Amino acid sequence: MPRALITGTTGQDGRYLAQLLVAKGYDVFGMVSGQANPKIQMVQEETPELEFIEGDLQDLSSLISVVELVQPDEVYNLGAISFVALSFRQPELTADITGLGVLRMLEAIRVIGGAQDNSIRFYQASSSEMFGKVRATPQTEKTPFHPRSPYGVAKVFGHYTTVNYREAYGLHASSGMLFNHESPRRGLEFVTRKITNGIARIKLGLQDKLVLGNLEASRDWGFAGDYVEAMWRMLQQDEPDDYVIATGETHTIREFLSLAFEAAGFDDWKPYVGSDPRFERPAEVDVLIGDATKARERLGWEPKVDFPGLVRMMVEADIVAEEARDNHWWSVSRARARSSPTTSACCGRSTSTSGPAPTWRSGCTRVRRSRSRRPGRAASASTRRPRCVARSDPTRPSCGRRATKPSPETRCRACSRGGRSSSPSSTVCISSSARCGTSSPSSGTARRRPPSSSTTATRATR
Repeated sequence: MPRALITGTTGQDGRYLAQLLVAKGYDVFGMVSGQANPKIQMVQEETPELEFIEGDLQDLSSLISVVELVQPDEVYNLGAISFVALSFRQPELTADITGLGVLRMLEAIRVIGGAQDNSIRFYQASSSEMFGKVRATPQTEKTPFHPRSPYGVAKVFGHYTTVNYREAYGLHASSGMLFNHESPRRGLEFVTRKITNGIARIKLGLQDKLVLGNLEASRDWGFAGDYVEAMWRMLQQDEPDDYVIATGETHTIREFLSLAFEAAGFDDWKPYVGSDPRFERPAEVDVLIGDATKARERLGWEPKVDFPGLVRMMVEADIVAEEARDNHWWSVSRARARSSPTTSACCGRSTSTSGPAPTWRSGCTRVRRSRSRRPGRAASASTRRPRCVARSDPTRPSCGRRATKPSPETRCRACSRGGRSSSPSSTVCISSSARCGTSSPSSGTARRRPPSSSTTATRATR
């Protein structure tokens, strides 16, 4: 049974590739850095057959240990700082992991497998960002590189390092220049997933607006599940080589927005989308479109999911995910309210669960999340008004507001000063004057109260 080692296992491509290789009968090992990776459990649930092993692309000795322990037939190097915007903020870290990490992994393979007749096959995940400010359209394996970001520069270094080890040591090392490939597993920091997740939240009334950067950027987008098959096919060839993997179509962010909002049931996306220069790159890549003729002819690879199908898949997945997350929030809130005899899930005030059912009260300062289920519309102001759902005495709920309306304002019959009745049968004067302070029933003649000792003393001094 063949053995495969994948770096970047918890990323979008690593998850799809692990499932593909397991389905093809491989023993698959996923390299992870550190013990507190929050995605490990999720990936284990998706692919129980996957075995994790610790290693770090910044540490050559750990990579040598990993390769020696796993003894892989194939190594897929997908690990990288892959978010272009982050590479501008952390260029040194990007160069160390995305660039030098490739060199370290190739050196580990050379050390363990030997400099001659090395049987370990290596795949390097190169990127269309290497083309940057393109010299020719569409881009092929022969198009010169002109990267426009630290990420693209690091990828160029990794790409040429792969070529060098192939030529210098005879390694079966191939490089896939993959153009943009997306899926519901794409990270939320990427623009495509940011759009589809934001649309899902807008549709469910959880968000009002989507703010993006450059809407004119044009990309060649494909489905990640199709692209990982191309990776595997490269390592099945007798001779290593470099391949462009792309759909051959280019689409702008505006086109993506239009299809995504349409898939969610919106007629027009413009009222929901804004633009902010903060999200624009310091050096933009305007147009990318790949020519995958070589991959089609030599690998027999073809993309199966078209652009509209990809957009629709991502939107539908995000709507289901956000709705499940929202329902889970409500279920947890209700469970806490039922399980605690003294605490309300909404206000957190002391209440009694044996009292009447929760009542909405507009005066409570505690705000509960609104639930709007109107397709294509955000929650209205009325659905967001402050509400109290505390269980308590209906005449005095835990938020301190009276459940019954106060009686209408009446007049004191003795002094005609305004006041509010404390009960339907009597009138209380709220005057601060010492000569009043009378209390009278709502009908009949007002009765004067006996003067207090302080009032008597005042009259005596006069």
